[in-house]
Amino acid sequence: MTEEQPSGFVDNYLLYLLARASQQASRQFHQQVKRQGLKIPEWRVLAAIADGPMIIGDLAKITLYQQPTLTKVVDRMVADGLVCKSRDQGVRRIVRVRITDTGEAICERLRAAALEHEKQVLKQYTKKESVHLKALLKQLIARTDQIEDR
Repeated sequence: MTEEQPSGFVDNYLLYLLARASQQASRQFHQQVKRQGLKIPEWRVLAAIADGPMIIGDLAKITLYQQPTLTKVVDRMVADGLVCKSRDQGVRRIVRVRITDTGEAICERLRAAALEHEKQVLKQYTKKESVHLKALLKQLIARTDQIEDR
């Protein structure tokens, strides 16, 4: 298969290309996450709340998990001492998740590793290309977020 001669539908299908690029770019870093004793959903939670607590609904959107699935992940993380949960003072059904000192220590190491991995993934791109690629992806996310679910 060459770039000039795609062999089928998926070779030029945006959603396949995005998924494949994500899988390939993430593979080595996910191995580092596992060596730290975490599962990928746990890493996503820690990375998302490292800068401050989040409510579970927002966290589900950022981590790319359905809320019931994420709630189970967070409950395991609470048991492992990585995060803690608290009820919102104003609306009791709202649950906030925040990182613990133990979770923060693991997250610090993995964030440094993530940035180094990103640098390796993007090393064949110019700075301008890297910035442009991220901007296009952010734009795609924003624009598709406006498409109604059917």
